[in-house]
Amino acid sequence: MTNTWYLYLFFAAALVFAGILGLLLRRNLIKLFIAIEVIAKGISLLLLGTGFAKGNILVAQTLVVTFIVVEVSLVATALALIINIARQAKSLDIRQLSRLKG
Repeated sequence: MTNTWYLYLFFAAALVFAGILGLLLRRNLIKLFIAIEVIAKGISLLLLGTGFAKGNILVAQTLVVTFIVVEVSLVATALALIINIARQAKSLDIRQLSRLKG
């Protein structure tokens, strides 16, 4: 492992920590979704950094591109659900989602 890998690891951990902090402190659906995306970007950076450190950069890039493709489908589905929730509940606050039961 090189010192560069530790730098990648530090920034990836910082992104994941910032995303988890955003998940714990926010109540808006859009902000929660952005926090999830920040965590995903930290994971992508960790995959690339590990591939670079191990000398398998092409495998790491392939994994990250596949991860991005799956993530795009997740983003489209999640945003469609958030739009429908916003239309039904007239709010994006997660505390008011209990009105949608039934």
